[in-house]
Amino acid sequence: MADALSVIPASVLRNLSDKLYEKRKNAALEVEGIVKQLALSGDHEKISAVIKLLAKEFTYSPQANHRKGGLIGLAAATVGLTSEAAQHLEQIVPPVLNSLSDQDSRVRYYACEALYNIAKVVRGDLIIFFNQIFDALCKLSADSDANVQSAAHLLDRLVKDIVTESDQFSIEEFIPLLRERMNVLNPYVRQFLVGWITVLDSVPDIDMLGFLPDFLDGLFNMLSDSSPEIRQQADSALSEFLQEIKNSPSVDYGRMAEILVQRAASPDEFTRLTAITWINEFVKLGGDQLVPYYADILGAILPCISDKEEKIRVVARETNEELRSIKSDPAETFDVGAILYIARRQLDSEWEATRIEALHWISTLLDRHRAEVRKHLFVIFIYIWMRVCFCIHFLLSSYWSYMHKYLI
Repeated sequence: MADALSVIPASVLRNLSDKLYEKRKNAALEVEGIVKQLALSGDHEKISAVIKLLAKEFTYSPQANHRKGGLIGLAAATVGLTSEAAQHLEQIVPPVLNSLSDQDSRVRYYACEALYNIAKVVRGDLIIFFNQIFDALCKLSADSDANVQSAAHLLDRLVKDIVTESDQFSIEEFIPLLRERMNVLNPYVRQFLVGWITVLDSVPDIDMLGFLPDFLDGLFNMLSDSSPEIRQQADSALSEFLQEIKNSPSVDYGRMAEILVQRAASPDEFTRLTAITWINEFVKLGGDQLVPYYADILGAILPCISDKEEKIRVVARETNEELRSIKSDPAETFDVGAILYIARRQLDSEWEATRIEALHWISTLLDRHRAEVRKHLFVIFIYIWMRVCFCIHFLLSSYWSYMHKYLI
């Protein structure tokens, strides 16, 4: 601390915490010049002392003006260091990150501005702090202060540029951070997340498709957002991923199929249509990978055959025919019993079209896998017999009610 006080005049430190922005700005310019001279002389010990002073006595001060001065001072010190700033980032960046969540909106604003100026100097060297920066930006995207939001957007664009040009960015470390935020309902956060997904997917060296199962459900969740803009952005991202799936030789269809099956039963019409469209493509492309999921897929398709929306009915029927045309061996994880169970359950549907297709599936399985189906015939016959008995009972009850009311 003494080393720092010996190189920074007391008047500069005083102005750095002044309530007037112009005085703080002029003091920061003097800090920049002092650090630049220290860097030229190679005195990194004193540089560290200056940074420590700015952090401890200013950015962590209980006084808001001190914190503002500390932030502008740290940014100025980084500019003064220029190409040598990287070796001091462990000292410079944490106090700024801490200020991004300050209770004072003006301090948050200055923190965004300071980190923006630091990022312009160090560029790719800032990547080591990416997860912390992303976390902070995610929160700031929904900040209550419009000026802070605006400053955060500028910083966000710069960080995106840095990430797209960096070869040190770790998608493996980033995905867990993205996944745990995908079901946030705040519209500003949702736009922020979709923006990052889209940007990262555009980088050739980043394999977002390989991690799609980790955030696919979150994207589908956004299709029913109350904001048309968010729905459009999510749909656009999903359309791009589906096109990539069609062109990719290696895709994890299984994990995504589980998500699509759930989304095909969504109360939101557009979500159902998108999910059933994806399932249709998966059935065409997935091949053997989807065999263990045939029963679940059929369970999603059969209700959609009777959907109130014609587009969904058309895609569901096409998918149903595609699925039925696939020849699979029960020895290869093709579970005849599970598919029979789904078909039998859909015989309870209130919709005739779905009940008819369920019967077609029972007939198809009987033709192709008679030996396997025989193991389950007793249960099926009992079920059908119970349904027949129920219908007879209902008709007789109705008949006797009529007779009693009008003829007796």
